[in-house]
Amino acid sequence: MDYQILDIPVPEGTNVIIGRSHFIKTVEDLYETMVTSCPSSKFGIAFCEASGKRLIRYEGNDKDLINHAINACNIISSGHIFVIYLKDSWPINVLNSIKSVQEVTHVYVATSNPVKVAVIDSGESRIILGFSDGFKPLGVEKDEDKIERKELLRKFGYKIK
Repeated sequence: MDYQILDIPVPEGTNVIIGRSHFIKTVEDLYETMVTSCPSSKFGIAFCEASGKRLIRYEGNDKDLINHAINACNIISSGHIFVIYLKDSWPINVLNSIKSVQEVTHVYVATSNPVKVAVIDSGESRIILGFSDGFKPLGVEKDEDKIERKELLRKFGYKIK
């Protein structure tokens, strides 16, 4: 067995959502979920089959984001993993809908930060141990940091002014 830490690229201006599902129709159901949850979003989806042909299935409405999703699936190479790259929207716009897709069993990470995946490669398969999202904290927020956080949420339109 080989323990590895894998870097998943997250290009500037994009977000990535990585999760686990259990069925070949995942890629189409996630496509429909993305289109109906946030129609203005650009996205690419890839899904690693765990049996049968064991292909990376893909859908989306943006060729570059589809290619990023396929690339991330190739890096992770673990069965029943899905990867969604999106732009012109945020994970908060689609996460509840994604979690409601009947074959989705887990969402591991949703972020625009650097992502690392810890895996054990057993030869025929990869065991996912966990994910890191961004970096370690540098301290505790101060009063001015609270003000900045609240202003940012209002700038994004997530809170009433």
